Amino acid sequence: MDFPDKVQIKEVGPRDGLQNEKEFVTTDVKVEWINRLSSSGLKYIEITSFVPPKWIPALADASEVAGKITRVPGITYAALVPNRKGLERALEADLDEVSVFMSASEAHNRKNINKSVDETFPVLEEVVKDAVSAGKKVRGYVSTVFGCPYDGAVPVDHVKKVTDRLLNMGVYEISLGDTIGVANPWQMDQVLKDITQSFSPDQLALHLHDTRGMALANTLVGLTHGIKVFDSAAGGLGGCPYAKGAAGNTASEDLIHMLEEMGIDTGIDFDRFMEAAKYIEKKLEKSLPSRQLRISS
Repeated sequence: MDFPDKVQIKEVGPRDGLQNEKEFVTTDVKVEWINRLSSSGLKYIEITSFVPPKWIPALADASEVAGKITRVPGITYAALVPNRKGLERALEADLDEVSVFMSASEAHNRKNINKSVDETFPVLEEVVKDAVSAGKKVRGYVSTVFGCPYDGAVPVDHVKKVTDRLLNMGVYEISLGDTIGVANPWQMDQVLKDITQSFSPDQLALHLHDTRGMALANTLVGLTHGIKVFDSAAGGLGGCPYAKGAAGNTASEDLIHMLEEMGIDTGIDFDRFMEAAKYIEKKLEKSLPSRQLRISS
């Protein structure tokens, strides 16, 4: 198998990992955790989401978190934004980058955004245009690429349509999401084989959830298709609020361990990252899904 020499891990724990926590994590704990993550060698941390607090109460302190963290040169600090108002808040906080999001399936998009796929494009186009004009890079999340909790199987053509529209808006990278963790390695291979005929692997990333324990296996398939960017969350935090039973993201420390053992450079200090993962696990007062955390306890 032909694997890349180096990959980038984009840590999404402070946003995607905490957004579904029932108990509010204090601003000071979030800030301390992000600062610890910043010392691990990560080059990208998605720190929060500028969505209305009534949507995601767990991230109601987005502006405070952005203002209090210690920003390390060379690290991209990013946030998710749903619309123009969210972008304004992100720009006020002077984030390095913003992410927009939508689904490849109609039902999930309506549940998540309250709009059809076609109705979502103009909203995001305005956000991307204004963000780029402000000198910010824009990343795009496409959810339910490998399956939808409402529509079931999602045609690859739907994924390619959304990907193409987002890239043409000015989004520089598309993170393909296995939102409910239903993908298997054969399916991953077939979908990526199709998508990479239309788009360069350098324009793509994978955002995998580990509901059925397939995240690392699917990561391996992604590597064989030239994917070099992977989203993950410390401790395996996360899940989809609109997908029953959906487990957390790929655990960052499990991913780092696998890649480094394979001789693939992540640029991350494993021990320092583990300290950050143990910190948030302790603060949440519960065991997290990460295998590396489990064997080190």
